[in-house]
Amino acid sequence: MPSRSQELREKIRSLVAEYHAAAFPRAPFIPGQTPVPVSGRTFDATDIEHLVDASLDFWLTTGRFAARFRKEFANYFGIPHVMLTNSGSSANLLAVSALTSPLLGERRLRPGDEVITVALGFPTTINPIIQNELVPVFIDTTIPQYTVDVTALEAALSPRTRAMIFAHTLGNPFDLDAVMAFAKEHDLWLIEDCCDALGSTYRRKLVGTFGDLATFSFYPAHHITMGEGGAVITSDPLLQRIVTSFKNWGRDCWCVPGACNTCGKRFEWKLGDLPEGYDHKYIFTHIGYNLKLTDMQAAVGLAQLQKLSDFIARRKKTFTAYREGLQDLEEVLILPEATEGSDPSWFGFPIAVRPEAPFTRDSLVHDLEDRLIATRMLFCGNAMRQPAYERIHKRVIGDLHNADFVMNHVFWIGVFPGVTDAMIDYVLTTFHACTRKPQAIPLHR
Repeated sequence: MPSRSQELREKIRSLVAEYHAAAFPRAPFIPGQTPVPVSGRTFDATDIEHLVDASLDFWLTTGRFAARFRKEFANYFGIPHVMLTNSGSSANLLAVSALTSPLLGERRLRPGDEVITVALGFPTTINPIIQNELVPVFIDTTIPQYTVDVTALEAALSPRTRAMIFAHTLGNPFDLDAVMAFAKEHDLWLIEDCCDALGSTYRRKLVGTFGDLATFSFYPAHHITMGEGGAVITSDPLLQRIVTSFKNWGRDCWCVPGACNTCGKRFEWKLGDLPEGYDHKYIFTHIGYNLKLTDMQAAVGLAQLQKLSDFIARRKKTFTAYREGLQDLEEVLILPEATEGSDPSWFGFPIAVRPEAPFTRDSLVHDLEDRLIATRMLFCGNAMRQPAYERIHKRVIGDLHNADFVMNHVFWIGVFPGVTDAMIDYVLTTFHACTRKPQAIPLHR
């Protein structure tokens, strides 16, 4: 017979769907009055139900929902180890930091070692390199794929090169054949930043399953959301142990919150200069952080994961509609292309305004924003132009011409699951109105 608390829990859960319908009614899209967001949370009553269920446990750190999410996320990739964290940025920090661990012996990264990355991208792909006293080596990108220019890898190589970290930009996989071959030839670590690419495939294999480590973000803009949240995945049990340590204050103990003596010898360890038998829960082998997520976040993520295949399908559908609907404007716009051999789970739809077009990227962006169509720059453009990276110790390969081109000519619009058919029609109509030739009126007034 259920207890009174169980009865109340079920009653509360049963009210969630009713609350969701009342609090989040579906409003009709009115062209020119309703915003077309670039991204956003896509959720239903199930997501709130999971969140409420977790909150009723009042287990405020990682718990049962996190354990279920880790298992299902691992099954999705066919990879044994998933470490959850509080953001995709933290996932990148954990992945790079893990490669500095003394447990890796001669393969560990030491201060001054070099990590090859791309000048085009999001800052937190770059920042962990700097934060770990490593040297970023910046190479250029390709257009219109906006991924790493693999022809620059050889020029970027030096005796201090130890690793590479590249993002699958806006969900478009980079050339994994070339990058993996280069990594193998030169014994380099590879981190795949998949924060924008959950569900993308290369040669019919999920991205995130190629490198030594891969990272994911569950921010509301991403393919599934926990609000905040991220993950690191790996097939290597040693890397799993190291990432877990860095995530949990740097301690050597791997017990989950609330557990003790998972190893079976909690008071039998002898590490460092500590006395033999010192409590393993308070032995620290890395300079770590506290980057755990809460069980309430994991609960939302678990509900979202059940909808992932539908979310990906809707992203691809919207991307295809934009690609086909803007083809007649290729005289003035450069439309995106998937990397050969890939099937992207698109995060956004990047567009370049050709330099010879009778309008600029900025004027077109202003015109779209005036009409409530949200836009975004392609992250930091050329990071070498950003004030944060002016004085860092770095190497730059070539003139980064394409990164500069992206900085000056490229933006992107959203393809997230909340984009409806009516929104797509409005966006396409607006693009044609704003790029018509000859122009009767200026684009931006």
